[in-house]
Amino acid sequence: MAGQASRAVQLCGTEEVGPPSRMLKAGPLSVELENGALRYVRLGGTEMIRAIAFLVRNENWGTYAPKIDDLKISERAGEFAVSYRATCADTKQKLVYDATISGQSDGSLQFEAIAEPQTDVLTNRTGFIVLHPIEGVAGQPVKVLHVDGREEESRFPDVIDPMCPFQDIRALTHEVRPGTSVTCTMEGDAFEMEDQRNWSDASYKTYVRPLARPWPYTLPKGVTFRQTVRLTVDGPLPASIAGGASGPVSVALGGEIGRLPALGLGVPAEEAGPALANLSLLRHLAPKWLVCQFDLRHGHGRKELDLYRRLGAETGADIVLEIVITGGLDPEAELEGVAAEAAATGLRPSAICVFPAQDLKSVLPGSPWPKMPTFEEIYADARRAFPGVKLGGGMAAYFTELNRKRPPAALLDYVTNTTCPNVHAADDRSVMETMESLPYQIRSTRAFMGAIPYRIGPSQLACRENPYGKATTPNLANGRVCLSRVDPRQRGLFNAAWTLAYIAALARGGVEAIALGAPTGPLGCIYRRMDFVQPYFDELAGSCVYPVFHVLAGLAPLSGKPMLATEVPRKGAIDALAVRTSNATVLWIANKTGTPRNVLPPARAGGRITDVDAAGFDQLTRTPLFLESASRNLAAGPIELDAYAVAAIQYRN
Repeated sequence: MAGQASRAVQLCGTEEVGPPSRMLKAGPLSVELENGALRYVRLGGTEMIRAIAFLVRNENWGTYAPKIDDLKISERAGEFAVSYRATCADTKQKLVYDATISGQSDGSLQFEAIAEPQTDVLTNRTGFIVLHPIEGVAGQPVKVLHVDGREEESRFPDVIDPMCPFQDIRALTHEVRPGTSVTCTMEGDAFEMEDQRNWSDASYKTYVRPLARPWPYTLPKGVTFRQTVRLTVDGPLPASIAGGASGPVSVALGGEIGRLPALGLGVPAEEAGPALANLSLLRHLAPKWLVCQFDLRHGHGRKELDLYRRLGAETGADIVLEIVITGGLDPEAELEGVAAEAAATGLRPSAICVFPAQDLKSVLPGSPWPKMPTFEEIYADARRAFPGVKLGGGMAAYFTELNRKRPPAALLDYVTNTTCPNVHAADDRSVMETMESLPYQIRSTRAFMGAIPYRIGPSQLACRENPYGKATTPNLANGRVCLSRVDPRQRGLFNAAWTLAYIAALARGGVEAIALGAPTGPLGCIYRRMDFVQPYFDELAGSCVYPVFHVLAGLAPLSGKPMLATEVPRKGAIDALAVRTSNATVLWIANKTGTPRNVLPPARAGGRITDVDAAGFDQLTRTPLFLESASRNLAAGPIELDAYAVAAIQYRN
């Protein structure tokens, strides 16, 4: 019999623990130091800057994790100072840099790095990045000082900017409190800004070396360079750092705000067979639609289509074919061939999406678009090949690509894209913070696509295909890795909380349908043995599921039911989603943090609660009907939600 999973595996699917964070304070100024970077630079508790970090990226946009040595930290009344030496290296190249950080009680901060390549270093970008938060900043005024001394009065983008809102930047000034502003000055090279909400990041990123310059480029061995970021505050300072809130977080219910979107799953071709082998579990999930991938680059044909037909017949789910054509100049013949093969199997999809292979790779601002058929040509050929079938379009990749290459809405029945929460950062807090950007993505899509129905997915923690490199990033160490197809948190409670919050954010935005990763495999919710290690699960005998299975099994049958507004203070820690049926109100609550939280749910008679948490991890992974078997009466008063725990509360109407 398998042993019990460690708490680390229960929460995040891996024994790897994220780097520790240390709070540093100087009067009203506070920062968190984490693995050499600064996070959450606050003035009196108000966030000024989301992060400042010196990053080294390789030629595939992979980011090195710095090895920190000689770390020295001092804190005295009204000031703090940090110094360290960092090494960024792989088997081919190496760069070291010496960093110094200082903060003062007047709100000023300086972060300086002196870097020296120990070998020639091939890089797409090396240097400082500065992240401005979006909460309280999006759409607000900003003063831009350019490298040539010119000043520009502007605003942070509200609707997501597909390109670079500001270029040739030396300094940015914005108001952080009434009458008080912060100026961020960046020296050592020309900087420019991108709107990171394109990739679901909750920030605007100002980075070194404009994209208009050639990349990758080489940093020559032995040639040192220096970069500096300085913050200065102008205006009244708060007397002190505001204390944290105390007491339980109250969750209140409001009136109807629409209907829960249709919830479904993606089905990669290699997971169709394993999905059929787990039919009883898949039926329990009750997905309303399955996004079935059919890729002509990989030789998919009648075999895959027949498996998809069987999945639809056995589950009752609508089958949506996501067709990737080769991108040649004759899409008509390819699509007619797919339609003929589908007809031969008896498969009639409820909808199709067609994407040329070229659109699965990102085209950066200023770069030429590859030669390929137009949207108009592809969509006309798709309509002829699949008459009477709904046609979706947009991007099989992320919102970024949809925002940069916008399809004609008039030719489509719905628009679609996927998301990935770890394109730029894979730590737990950054991944969970991506929820902040989703409302902006929806609103921005509406701005250029109008009222056309909007479907999102299949999306999951991991990256199903990397638009920015040759392939997804390997993850042999079972860690937290950007743009990897394997994310260990898929198997942990982290994913259950993330998925609930993700569905809640998209549902509040009014999307028509949401598809999550897959039934099985690295993006799945049902365990199967893979070519990578899955701690705890590899030791279990018989069928077992990941915690996210229960979130999907609880919510998918509620697709199309009325949603109720939920009011949750202390944004960022707790999220909630409420759905009303004919005889019950179902309230789901997620703790999005790695710290236990006390929550006060609505006081209503007849409530029953089921906890998806670490205490029941062994039972919930072995018991697919856990939601029905583990409920108990809801007692009056607060409940404790453990780290990344989810609670399902059912009230009788």
